[in-house]
Amino acid sequence: MSLREIAVQTGKNVANDDLTARSAQLAYYFFLSLFPGLIFLSSVIGLVAGSKTHIRDHMLQSFAAFLPPTAYALVTSTFNEILKTSTARTALLGALFALWTATSGMTAAQDTLNGVFKVKETRSLVKVYLIAIVLTVVVLILALSALIVFFYGGKLVTLISHEIGLNAGLTFIWRSIQWPIALFLLSLAFAVTYYWAPDLKDRHWKWLTPGSLLGIVGWLAVSGAFRGYLHFFNRYSVTYGSLGAVIILLLWFYLTGFMLLLGAELNGTIAELGTRAERAQKQRP
Repeated sequence: MSLREIAVQTGKNVANDDLTARSAQLAYYFFLSLFPGLIFLSSVIGLVAGSKTHIRDHMLQSFAAFLPPTAYALVTSTFNEILKTSTARTALLGALFALWTATSGMTAAQDTLNGVFKVKETRSLVKVYLIAIVLTVVVLILALSALIVFFYGGKLVTLISHEIGLNAGLTFIWRSIQWPIALFLLSLAFAVTYYWAPDLKDRHWKWLTPGSLLGIVGWLAVSGAFRGYLHFFNRYSVTYGSLGAVIILLLWFYLTGFMLLLGAELNGTIAELGTRAERAQKQRP
């Protein structure tokens, strides 16, 4: 299989599987679960760290590296407004709502990945939702762990070195492998999703796949490109007024969902072409 053949077939499969429409579906669920999820995380941080609001600020600042500035301003302002009136009851309801919407997004991803890998859903509805709930929690933990390592790994190792006395060599090693660990956690989140979400009969676990690599690199690239585009050509506020920030946030979620599905499409295409090659080889005299 040549790279050109893989690229052409992947493009055809993207069109056939209607990944653009399915990415919009994922963006809708991402948007619904964002603020309830932030409220729940803030409540958990409040229980653990008490009144140390700077931890909440650091949590929000983690989004600034990926979100466009306008969307980041919307997230922080909305989050702070909701936080002023939130209680333990609203935090619990927010957590349940966030879990429900995130699970709905994962079931939508399951349906899409079944189409990508050309398989039919044979699992019961209960099993589908149980897998979706577990996958949602696991992927969330992996993504948050990657963000923590990515943004606060240096601060954590500095704190640990002061407490237990790590030498300079170990500190240097940690700082050198900090980014690879964060990227590995993100690739693991992709791999877990690609492995368990579709109803595959013949599963093969791989820590890193071409699809997960494309998804991560592509997501970082499109996020950076989108930020750059908005920096020079942001006309959404003029066109949509106060809704411009919401449109930008939804577009970023759309790009995120598309890169997740595009990585799966690449894996499915490679598997499809590999099967064709095996059949052609068996038919040779």
